[in-house]
Amino acid sequence: MVVGIVCYPTFGGSGVVATELGIELSKKGYEIHFITYNQPVKLELLSNKVHYHEVMVPDYPLFHYQPYELALSTKVVDMVKKHKIELLHVHYAIPHAYAAFMAKNMLKSEGVNIPVVTTLHGTDITLVGSHPSYKAAVEFSINHSDAVTAVSESLKNDTEELFNINTDISVIPNFINLEKYPVSKDDNNRGIIAKSDEKIICHISNFRKVKRIDDVVKTFYEINKEIPSKLMMVGEGPEKENAENLCKKLKIEDKVYFFGNTTDTNNILSFSDLFLLTSSTESFGLAALEAMASYVPVISTNAGGLPEVNITGVSGYMSNVGDIDDMVKNSLEILSDDKTNNKFKENARKQAENYDIHKIVPFYESIYILALNKVSKK
Repeated sequence: MVVGIVCYPTFGGSGVVATELGIELSKKGYEIHFITYNQPVKLELLSNKVHYHEVMVPDYPLFHYQPYELALSTKVVDMVKKHKIELLHVHYAIPHAYAAFMAKNMLKSEGVNIPVVTTLHGTDITLVGSHPSYKAAVEFSINHSDAVTAVSESLKNDTEELFNINTDISVIPNFINLEKYPVSKDDNNRGIIAKSDEKIICHISNFRKVKRIDDVVKTFYEINKEIPSKLMMVGEGPEKENAENLCKKLKIEDKVYFFGNTTDTNNILSFSDLFLLTSSTESFGLAALEAMASYVPVISTNAGGLPEVNITGVSGYMSNVGDIDDMVKNSLEILSDDKTNNKFKENARKQAENYDIHKIVPFYESIYILALNKVSKK
C-alpha cells in the first residue's frame, strides 16, 4: 500500500509518532510519503520505501499570513497523482485534516477517490481546535474523515464533549520503539552530570504554559533539600527563560542543566532516576512513556490521558495539578532507597512494554483497511 503521511515535522509528540509510524510501516512493505514543510526531525534515512516531499509556501506581500493550507492541499493532490498514493493519514486536525478534505475533493473531481484517516493528538482539540476561530472547521474535518483515531480515551471523550461528532473515534494509543531503548541502564555518563551520591531527575517538554515548568523547578527544589540531586531540563519553548530565572531566584542554577532540543533523549533518560511531568493537560503523555521505556519512574499529574499511561504505585505516582507537596512526597518515596527506586524502574519498563510499536501499529493497519473499504463502497 502507498500511504501519504501529513504531520508537523517538529519535536512534538504528534510529529514523532507520525514519523515512527511511517518508518515502521515501510519495514512492513508499505511505501510511505511524508508531506510537510520540513523533513521530520526523527526521519534520519530516506529510501525507496520512505520519501519526503517539501511543501513550499510562496511569500507574497499581499498575504499578512501565508496560506499554508492551500499550499499543502495542492501539494497533496500533486503527490497523490504522481506517486499513486492510496490513502492519506493526517496527524493533527489543524490544518492537516482540513487541507486533506480539500485535497480529497479536488481529487474526486478528477475521478480519484482517496480515503483520509485523521489522528487527533491533543492540543489540536483541547487548546486550538475548540477556539471559536477554528471550531467549525475542525468539527467539519473530523466528521468528513473516513476514519478517525485519538491517542487516548481521555482525548476521545474531550473531542466528543467539545464538538458535535457524528463519526466513530477509535482509540489507538501512542507507542515507542522499545528496540531503541536498551534493556540495561547506562550509568557510564552519570559522572558527567552528578556526583556518586546524587540522584538525577529529568524533564522533557516543549516548555509551553500547559507544562507548568515552574512546578517542575519548585518540585525539584524541595526534593534537593532532602536528597542531593541534579535536574536535567530538555527542550525549548516560551517558558524556558522563566524557568532559568526561577532557578537563579532559588539559587539552584548550579543544580539544573538546560539542554535545549535534542534527538538524543534516549541517552539522557538512560542515566536518570526520576522523570517529572507537571502538566495541566496531557492528551497521552508520550514523554512519560519514553521515560518508562528507559527504566525511569514517573511523577506526573493526573491530567488528561496520563492515568492511562502512568500507573500509581507501579510505574510512578500521580498528583492533582499544582499539588507540589504531594509530588515532592511521592518523589522522595521513590528516591528514598535504591531498592525502592529499582523496583519502580523495573515496573516502569514493564508498563512501557504494553505500548511497544509492534503491538500498536497493527491497529493502524486495521484502520487503513476500514477506510479503504468505506471509500470503495461509495
